[in-house]
Amino acid sequence: MRERKGELFLIAGFTGLVTTLFLAFNWVPSVNINAFESPEAQRIFYWHVPAAWAAFISFSVLFAGSAMWLFKRNELGWKLHIAGSEAGLACGLIAVWSGCIWGAAEWGTPWDWQDYRLNSFALLTLLALFLVLGRRSQPDGVESRDTFATFGFYGFVLVPFTYLVTRIWVIRHPGPIIAGDDASSISLEMRLAFYVGVISFTLMVIGHIITSVQITRFEQRINRLQGIIDGE
Repeated sequence: MRERKGELFLIAGFTGLVTTLFLAFNWVPSVNINAFESPEAQRIFYWHVPAAWAAFISFSVLFAGSAMWLFKRNELGWKLHIAGSEAGLACGLIAVWSGCIWGAAEWGTPWDWQDYRLNSFALLTLLALFLVLGRRSQPDGVESRDTFATFGFYGFVLVPFTYLVTRIWVIRHPGPIIAGDDASSISLEMRLAFYVGVISFTLMVIGHIITSVQITRFEQRINRLQGIIDGE
């Protein structure tokens, strides 16, 4: 049961994500047609915003794991670095992809290069992509771990920056919803669907982190056994 804890979180998360999509397209009311160019496109936000929230959680795990490895040489820290970068990449891509769909419908363009939040979040996702692909292309060792952990540690500064710039420079991207000032202004149905999405993405990230840590542990055991066999 302990080994399957991550799988249970993943199943609960994916079930919630499917439920979120159903609620978004079949239950929540439409927004004011005078406030949006493409009112129905806002339904994608029930995935987009929770995905961005889950990405921030993942990058926080990446930061903690990177710090644990850099300053403590903690093996669990390195496992969390791996799990955080993978989850951050997955959630970041979902947020960017869904945001581009909404932008194309609402703004007439999938991306605005003058919007600070869009570009800083894209940099976060590119950082996760670099860490995931770079780690897989390099042999595992102290030097490579130090390099990737350093990027993960200092790259975390983009997380608070991404959140703050929306409050300071609101260009095209809407202001923050989670912990924002407008969270209570939406209808009850919208809030319920939104919170289902947030909880579901959070469960998915937790499940991935638990599962990734277990997989990395098994891979390290296999590599040690392979080294013993090759030595014989």
